[in-house]
Amino acid sequence: MTDIDSVVTESAEIQQIRTLYAAGQDAFERGRYRESIQHLAKASALSAKNSSLGGEIQLWLVTAYEAAGQQQDAINLCRQLNQHPDLDTRQQSRRLLYILEAPKLNMRPEWVTQIPDLSNVTDRDSTDLQGRTATTRPAQKPVPPATDLSQVNTKDNQFLWIALIAIGLVIGGLAWFSQS
Repeated sequence: MTDIDSVVTESAEIQQIRTLYAAGQDAFERGRYRESIQHLAKASALSAKNSSLGGEIQLWLVTAYEAAGQQQDAINLCRQLNQHPDLDTRQQSRRLLYILEAPKLNMRPEWVTQIPDLSNVTDRDSTDLQGRTATTRPAQKPVPPATDLSQVNTKDNQFLWIALIAIGLVIGGLAWFSQS
């Protein structure tokens, strides 16, 4: 194998890693955490784990594990990343580990908003996330009732004139002081 062949093979491998990494990030941002874990795990297996890109991929994998409810996997990987040669990766893993190992607070059910699992929803679904189909139109806003003008206070409270006089005095004072 020549040097050119090894560079081309390495470039194709890096491209594949970046493609899997991007797919994992995209799946994570869409709430498809299991799919995200699959892509990120493949990207991590192909990448050099001690590189900055490898560390970045593994940090995303930690957050995907946590989001998918795999708390112990997230903690274990985060502990491994504490020994990573890249300084940024070590610092971020320490911060994440601190959060992951923090005690869970007891919360009342009315304080928590339940987020539905969107892993089974496809992009081609005919309904959007609010339950409307593509053919239904949102309800029109009701027209507010006409205002009864007999109840509107039309009495002049002199504020406008006081404000104009005050502005005039300030401008006049500034002009007088600027001449001195």
